Amino acid sequence: MKRVSCIDIGTNTALLLIADLDTQEGSIKPVFHKQTIIRLGKNVDEQKIIDHEAMQRLISCMTDYKHISKEHDVQQIIAAGTSALRDAKNRMEIIDEVVRACGIVIKTISGEEEAALTFSGAVAGMEELPETFSVIDIGGGSTEITMGNAQTITGSVSMNIGSVRLTERFFSSQPPSEEEFNAAKEEINRHLTEHLPPFFEAREHVYGVAGTLTTIAAVVSGLEQFDPEKIHNFRLTCEQVGNLLDMFRRQTLNEIMDSGIPEGRADVITMGALILHQFMKLLGTESIRVSIQGLRYGMAWKELQKLVSDGETTNSA
Repeated sequence: MKRVSCIDIGTNTALLLIADLDTQEGSIKPVFHKQTIIRLGKNVDEQKIIDHEAMQRLISCMTDYKHISKEHDVQQIIAAGTSALRDAKNRMEIIDEVVRACGIVIKTISGEEEAALTFSGAVAGMEELPETFSVIDIGGGSTEITMGNAQTITGSVSMNIGSVRLTERFFSSQPPSEEEFNAAKEEINRHLTEHLPPFFEAREHVYGVAGTLTTIAAVVSGLEQFDPEKIHNFRLTCEQVGNLLDMFRRQTLNEIMDSGIPEGRADVITMGALILHQFMKLLGTESIRVSIQGLRYGMAWKELQKLVSDGETTNSA
């Protein structure tokens, strides 16, 4: 048994999973979760630089996660940076500052690596998986779609369409104007039309991860407080997503927050819902299964496989 912290540093949020990796059972046993909205990718799409304020938010979050990991007797911290760090010209400076501040080493992973890890993480521990399925991960800076089965990945794509990136690029206000909304929709359709054809064979079995999916599922299910057990494997229909999108695109920021969307996600949920709706509509997917897992579970799964292959089967507390 090995206890690890897996940290997913995205464009909008930083997610922490502390888990015990059981090599005898071959399973991931979650111990602790935390989510922090850091908006690391603020203005990165335009400027290609992570600014000082965003860096300080990241350092504060990583310092917090380091303390939490120590309190839980974690043996190893694994941290991965995604779209915002991939795009930032000063990413090495940011990574070095985090190391100096708290000792956490962040590895910037490619879109292809992110997709592969998210694919395995999204369905880790699930039983009776379909023969072929897809996983969609709508992030703040990018969206990954991956297809395969329980044993292997057969197709993958990473696109620079994310809720934060496209909100900054197309929306000047909330609600957006009709022209802004349609321009964003055209951009999303352009990316999806180019990349979706290989995934049509898996249209009937799709799993979705990350904040856009889990937030929309929570609103649809009428939860006053987020309950991971009720969200995990929740069936979300294209009609439900479309109805919420129609509501969000006409609401002010305060009205969106009043409907249950947390601050820090409320200003990008319209775009996130638009990306999700167009994906489901263009692929012809009537419903999608929401997974509360994702990249950090994939990181844990990869470490578990490494331990198993190295022959580490000791079962210490």
